[in-house]
Formats: sequence, C-alpha cells, structure tokens
Amino acid sequence: MASLGVNPSRTPQGPGPGAASSGFSSPAPVPGPREAEEEEVEEEELAEIHLCVLWNSGYMGIAYYDTSDSTIHFMPDAPDHESLKLLQRGLEISKQRLLSGNYSFIPDSMTATEKILFLSSIIPFDCLLTVRALGGLLKFLGRRRIGVELEDYNVSVPILGFKKFMLTHLVNIDQDTYSVLQIFKSESHPSAYKVASGLKEGLSLFGILNRCRCKWGEKLLRLWFTRPTHDLGELNSRLDVIQFFLLPQNLDMAQMLHRLLGHIKNVPLILKRMKLSHTKVSDWQVLYKTVYGALGLRDACRSLPQSIQLFRDIAQEFSDDLHHIASLIGKVVDFEGSLAENRFTVLPNIDPEIDEKKRRLMGLPSFLTEVARKELENLDSRIPSCSVIYIPLIGFLLSIPRLPFMVEASDFEINGLDFMFLSEEKLHYRSARTKELDALLGDLHCEIRDQETLLMYQLQCQVLARAAVLTQVLDLASRLDVLLALASAARDYGYSRPRYSPQVLGVRIQNGRHPLMELCARTFVPNSTECGGDKGRVKVITGPNSSGKSIYLKQVGLITFMALVGSFVPAEEAEIGAVDAIFTRIHSCESISLGLSTFIIDLNQVAKAVNNATAQSLVLIDEFGKGTNTVDGLALLAAVLRHWLARGTTCPHIFVATNFLSLVQLQLLPQGPLVQYLTMETCEDGNDLVFFYQVCEGVAKASHASHTAAQAGLPDKLVARGKEVSDLIRGGKPIKPVKDLLKKNQMENCQTLVDKFMKLDLEDPNLDLNVFMSQEVLPAATSIL
Repeated sequence: MASLGVNPSRTPQGPGPGAASSGFSSPAPVPGPREAEEEEVEEEELAEIHLCVLWNSGYMGIAYYDTSDSTIHFMPDAPDHESLKLLQRGLEISKQRLLSGNYSFIPDSMTATEKILFLSSIIPFDCLLTVRALGGLLKFLGRRRIGVELEDYNVSVPILGFKKFMLTHLVNIDQDTYSVLQIFKSESHPSAYKVASGLKEGLSLFGILNRCRCKWGEKLLRLWFTRPTHDLGELNSRLDVIQFFLLPQNLDMAQMLHRLLGHIKNVPLILKRMKLSHTKVSDWQVLYKTVYGALGLRDACRSLPQSIQLFRDIAQEFSDDLHHIASLIGKVVDFEGSLAENRFTVLPNIDPEIDEKKRRLMGLPSFLTEVARKELENLDSRIPSCSVIYIPLIGFLLSIPRLPFMVEASDFEINGLDFMFLSEEKLHYRSARTKELDALLGDLHCEIRDQETLLMYQLQCQVLARAAVLTQVLDLASRLDVLLALASAARDYGYSRPRYSPQVLGVRIQNGRHPLMELCARTFVPNSTECGGDKGRVKVITGPNSSGKSIYLKQVGLITFMALVGSFVPAEEAEIGAVDAIFTRIHSCESISLGLSTFIIDLNQVAKAVNNATAQSLVLIDEFGKGTNTVDGLALLAAVLRHWLARGTTCPHIFVATNFLSLVQLQLLPQGPLVQYLTMETCEDGNDLVFFYQVCEGVAKASHASHTAAQAGLPDKLVARGKEVSDLIRGGKPIKPVKDLLKKNQMENCQTLVDKFMKLDLEDPNLDLNVFMSQEVLPAATSIL
C-alpha cells in the first residue's frame, strides 16, 4: 500500500454568480456575509490521495481515498500484464472491515442484512482483489486517522461515498507528451502574495479550454485530460451536448446554465464538516444556495431535449430531496441572527421552548433594572448605585461600584451578600434575589445554545441522510460545467465536431490548425493530414529550419488528443480512427536531477515508443539523432524506422521531421507504399527564403541553414564562411583556412615578437638569451611560419 500526497493545481475561477433568468428556480434571497466570508467554504486543506494497489495472478485491484471530497474510489479487478503473488490472505477480514464500517450515507435504521445488501449493490464483492484493496485502505485510514488526527478516538475518518472508476478504453499518453504538446503548463504565480501558495496555468491547451464556472468542473476537466479515451459512446455523448449548445438558438440557455453553475460550491467539504460537527454559519448559506442552484439546473434541463443523456440524468437524478433540504434549511436557520452571533441560530416558531427562553432573555434588561432598584433600597446608604447583570455560565450577579474606603479584601464584605470577584472597579456579589433568579430562570444563554446546537445536529443528520443526491448534483453539474466550457471555446475559436471511425486506422484531418499557435500568430496556415490504411504509415517530413515542421507534428498530436477527450477540434473536418496511444520525441526534457545526458533522454523517449507502440499508436518524432555524431544519429534514425517498417501493416502511424537529407539521398529506407515523403513548401526570392508553411509531397533539396542563421542575426562573414565550408563538404573537397585571416594572424604574431625584442635590455647582467630564445622566440615561430 502506498500513501501519496497530491496538491491539485489551481486555475483562475470564472466570474461571480449572476441571477438566473425568469421562469426557473433561483437562489432565494438570503442575508449573506461579506464576499470574503461567503467564499470561506471554498477554502480547503492540502488535498491528499491515499492509494492501495494489489496485483495477483495477472489481475489488479485499486482503491484510493481522496481527502478533498472524503470519498473512496475503487476499480473492479482488471487484467494486468504482470503476474505477482501478494497478500494471499485477508479476504474475509477485508469483507468484515467493509461491512462493519460507519458510513454516513447508510441510514442507522438499516439492519445488518439490509446493510450487506445495500453495500453489495455498490461494491463488487466478487472482485476479490478489489475487496482486499478496500479492506487494506480502510485499515490504513483507521490507523493514520486521516483528517481526524486531533479528534476524539471514537470519531472515525469521514467516508461520504464509494465511487467506481475504470481503466479500460484509456489512451496511453506519457508525461513527456503532455509537456511537449503543452497540454498542461504550470507557471509561478506573478502575485507576490501567492508565490508560496502554488502555481498558475500558463499558455496551454487546458488553459484556453478551461472556462469552467465551478471548482469541481475544473477538476473534472483536468481528469478528462489525464484520461483520454476511445470509448465511442462516452465521446459521442460529450459531443452531443457541445453541439446542442453551439446552436444559435441555445446560446441564451447556455448562458443561463453557466450562471446557475456559479452557485454550485464545495459540497463535499461541507458534508465532511457536518460529519465531524464542524459546520460553520457560511456552510449553511453556501449549501442553501447550492441546492437552489441545483433546482434551477433541474428545471432548465427538464425543458431541454431528453434525448440527450446528460439533460435526462439531471432532470431525473435531481430529486425532490433537494427541495426537502432547501425547505428545511430555509425554515430552520436564522441566517441574519447566525451572522450577528457568529453561531447557529434558529428562526422563531421552530421550538416553543427556545422561543420562550429567548423572550425571557430579551426581556431581562428591563426586568433586571427593576430588580436592581429594589436591591439598592436594602443596601448601605453609602452605596450610590448598583446593577444586576447576567453572565453566561455564572448566572445573575449584583454589581456595585468600588467605594474609596474599600481598600483591602476585608472591606469588600457586605452583610447579606456573597462576594464573588472584582473587575474593572466593580464588585460582584450574589444576593438572595440573584440566587432566586438563578433557580427561576437558570442559565438561559447556555440552554438556548445547547438546544439550538441539538437542532443543528438533527438538521445535519437530515442533510447527511440525503448526501447521495448532493453528491449526484456535484457529479452531473461538474460534467455540465465542463461541456459548457468546451462549447464556449469551440464557439469562440471556430472548432468543428470530429467523427470517430473504429474501422479506420489512423487520423484524417482537413485543414487542421494548431490550437495554441493560431492564437499567437497574426496569420496561421492550416494543413491537412491523412494517415490511414496501409499506405503512408511512415511520413518523413523534411524542410528548412523554422519552416513549421515541429508545429505540424504538434498540431496532429493536439487535434487527435482533443478528439479523444470529447472536444471539438480546430479543423474543418477530422476523422479519428482507433488510437490507443500517443508517443512523442520532440523536445528534450533536460534535468540535472536525472543525471542523464540530453541524448540519453532522447533515446529513452524513442525506446518507449519502439517497445510499446502498436498498429493503432500515433508516434511523433522531431529531429531525433541530432544529439550525437551526424553519421551515428542518422544511422540510429534509419534503424528505428526500418524496425517499424519491417512490421508491415502492423507498423504504427509515424510522423518524422528531420534535417537528415541523407536519409533520402542515400536511400536508407526501403521503397514501398508504407513510406511517404513530405516537405514544407518554400520559395527563394533572390537571397531571401520565403516560407509558405504548407505541407506538400516531396523532399527538401537543402536545409537552408544559412538563411536561418542570417535571420538570427549572425554576422554576414560568418554566414558566408559557413556556407562555403558546407559546399566544400558536400563536394568532397578539402577545407582550407581563409588566406586573408591567416595573413592577418601572422602579422599580429610578428608584431608581438618584435615588441618583445624591443623591450630587451642587453646590458642587464641577469639576462639569459638562451632562456628567452627557448621560451619566447621558438614557440612564437611555430605560429608565424
């Protein structure tokens, strides 16, 4: 079992919640605290994920506990390529630990048999590894007491639910690919106040598509990005929702739903606080608004086409339990009084006994004034005034100002009164009348607080008993939030819906665009891509430096990735076939901590693709082999490509960008339909090179490195000399030093030697000419002759 701490990245939230359109439920007006206090519920501790994994006999079971929502996630037994034999015992113990757990979502009224039946409907007890993983995780949570370390020992770790997840239909994408394609890009926050708190999202695919309104929508979008899938049913269900909201007549509905989603807050954190009895006043307000926001979403979705699965789920799953929760909170909680007293208070007419005690408490000032007047009549005439006060937990006391003659403690004694304490030049006593008031009225303040706390606990139990519907609200609302965000981005950037064709191997893209580059460049030239069937599985792309080869490779990878997360794509048309993995070797991810050279890192990335790529994989390779000797790098690149070509029709779909023109000129790759040569179109205009950034069939004739060097600002002499040497190497001619430069160096060396001779003092008795000749003249002569 492994314990893993995770700090979820944060990205900027959307604008504040707005009012809902007429005709749908909206949050009832609730006296709220200041904005900072209202958002207090959004604060959360450092999230942790505690994971338990079991392998056995080729199968794997996984369970993990997420402290951010106090939920246990589990994966049913799945086939694994490893064959390990671990933890053969513990199955029955794990079952008992699961069945005996204290779960807030299971009513206490259930019998043991009913509890077993209920849990069996959630947890697959026939998946033995999953059961053992769940049992091990519960034992670990019980020992470590995650999140309740400072609570009483009888307080258990809050578990608000069990959620199942699957690893099937997932597309394999490693961390290097996420980095080079800029799917995620974290940057230090520019604010000095947030430098230590975390990172912000930079220019990345996630950054431009993340328009989520609530935090849990952003979290789900990040989860979809880390779990691209080729489950066509799931992908098409996402695209159906996006396409619906892209229709012009549905724009107003999308904006209204977007506003309602702003009311959906951090429900799991509130439920966790309820379970631990740590509920704050702001929690009740936020929960109240969240429930009314959910009801607004339900009413809106009931007016939408029920043929779309998400709308149908929201209309059905947002049950009347939400009305019940909102009604209870609205009728019981006194928000204005709670804010004034900074504690939970109830509205009038909820509990007659509480109302009576509050009435007495409110009438105390005038009553106590009358009592004090009568008490003063019985006191020493030297005492000018007195008052009767009420102090919670102490009771009623008679307060008398300290007189000048009251110096020592013995001077405080007054007949008929029991001295209690001195505070701020006031003497406090118990009299017969105050004792009578204590017996008659009691400690009203504490009694009221105790009774209201009991009502809060009962209200918490009612809410926790319906926690399942609140969890469902969060799941469906976050899904709707993500799809509205993707629809908004698709509308603004002109994306189109991709098609999925399992029978097609590879991808077909018509006039595709790089989603990030098109936002940064003034003009962007779209390019098409087709890699399907048995032709052109290996595409070798050549062209000058800075002609757009790398952008083209990333464009293909990003469009494919976007389609695999269920998003519209930046292309006129896109047809995505069966893709099970995306491998890249584009940038070298250098790190001192790795202790590896740049070339070794490049080799590791290519080796990962060679060892794992299948006929359904997409492989993007850019300038592989440039980190070593030119001949060796060329040989390695040719060997890798020939290895894949030898597989015939099971060869992966490979895009290779290279400046090794010898790969083509020396015919290092076998001829056949599997190989296709592409180039980036250019045109020479005198001494200038014009880039068209258009992909076409063919092979580049030269790398035009001299043009790129001149554009980079290198001196003209260096560029000319470099071109001269390059031409000599290609022509197989010897490279000779530049005569003018050699003559200039000889003259400088001669002048230096003459200066040394002129400085000699021949009359100096300590001068040794032999030493001067051997150390100064002879070494200089070698550079002159």
